[in-house]
Amino acid sequence: MPSLNVALWFLPFCLPIALWVAWSDMKAMKIPNRAVIAMFTVALTVGLIVFPFNTWLWSLAIFAITLLIGFVTSSLGLLGAGDAKFAAAMAPVFATANPTFLWILALSCILGAFVTHRIARAIPAVRRATPEWASWTHAKFPMGLALSGTLIFYLFAPILAH
Repeated sequence: MPSLNVALWFLPFCLPIALWVAWSDMKAMKIPNRAVIAMFTVALTVGLIVFPFNTWLWSLAIFAITLLIGFVTSSLGLLGAGDAKFAAAMAPVFATANPTFLWILALSCILGAFVTHRIARAIPAVRRATPEWASWTHAKFPMGLALSGTLIFYLFAPILAH
């Protein structure tokens, strides 16, 4: 969990981007490159303000490692390219994360997003309200929803704990 200070700095910038990514991925099964660039810009600039310089440098390494893993998993067809790029762009925000906490949070968000999405698409009123959403009929799951949820819950955790 990040410190309250880190969360309060990142949250106002990350929240709208995360919501945009989740919405776009559910609607079109695509994460816009502009959202990825916006997220990476926020991660770098806010990170430079709130993290000690060594931690900020570590956040760049986390970005590179996540991008490499994302490239491989995307090349193998295990993950969409947009998902891989967005995961890498948001990875620097987690520079001070406890790995165990982050894994539990990420897995919880993936499962929660998957179940919630599947339930929502089975509700006729929800489908009627969003008939153009490609994720309702697409064979794949919009991982942008789970990635965004992980980022949002990570940043809200210290606020809720405070």
